[in-house]
Amino acid sequence: MVEGQNGLTWERWSHILALAERLGFPTVFRSDHYFIGPQQDSLEAFLSFVVAAKETKRVRFGPLVTPVTFREPVNVGRMAAQLDLLSGGRFVMGLGAGWNEAEHHAYGLSFPPIKERFDRLEEAIHVLRALWAPGPATHAGPFYRLDGADCLPKPAPGRPPILIGGGGEKRTLRLVARYAGEWNAVNLSPEAYAHKREVLERHCEREGRDPSTIRRSMMAFAIVGPNEATLDAATRRVQSMFGGANVPPAEWRAGAKARGMIVGSTGEVVETLGRLAEQGVQEVQFQHFNFDSDEVPEYLAAEIAPRVRGL
Repeated sequence: MVEGQNGLTWERWSHILALAERLGFPTVFRSDHYFIGPQQDSLEAFLSFVVAAKETKRVRFGPLVTPVTFREPVNVGRMAAQLDLLSGGRFVMGLGAGWNEAEHHAYGLSFPPIKERFDRLEEAIHVLRALWAPGPATHAGPFYRLDGADCLPKPAPGRPPILIGGGGEKRTLRLVARYAGEWNAVNLSPEAYAHKREVLERHCEREGRDPSTIRRSMMAFAIVGPNEATLDAATRRVQSMFGGANVPPAEWRAGAKARGMIVGSTGEVVETLGRLAEQGVQEVQFQHFNFDSDEVPEYLAAEIAPRVRGL
């Protein structure tokens, strides 16, 4: 999981994609933000997905997640359909309601109240599905309209899959149960994930949907490494982003673990991932914080992936 608004360059994005293919990672997701915090180099998400489609052969990719407030759903739907075709069916359409008010204000984008954002998200899903279905699409809703729009070329039937990210129990998980091919939780402990899963399953029961038809993944902030020195260095890097630089690294890690972060050396990480797998998580995407170093991806591929593959 790559935060594309945090100083990512085109050269480093191409390097990360090639690295993921070489190391055998199944997925490379990236954020869709203009900025979070200080404004830095920020690659446009959908342009970067064209690069991913052309420069990779195996990994699935997409936004984690695209705010419905950024672009009209007709534009998102057209781009998603063509990215899925360009990549041979590897694009994942991650969607969310949007949350970062500061970037909306800076770029002159409307930031409606949360209820309207979720209403727009649900209607946008209807628009996307209509655009991807055979034939011209017509839709008349409170926010969006289509009048005979034939979105060509069409993606393959049932594609691209819709991923909905988040864990809100009233709206988000209900939308997952109703529409999503994949649910992506964010940074939950195994215990917290088990609770959210139970909420999702209740929504599925109300919707008459088999919950096993929903793919389960989780985006995780993580402080991992083979030894204490590596863990301390990783902790200091994360502290520089999230604060608490005056707290001893080991103490900071203990607090982070209590908040749901995956923290520790190889044995601890494998144990946590095993407990998540027992709760139904099929894939965990680790945040890749330091774009100038391949150390953590190399470690994950060499030390963690072989021990958890197939759980």
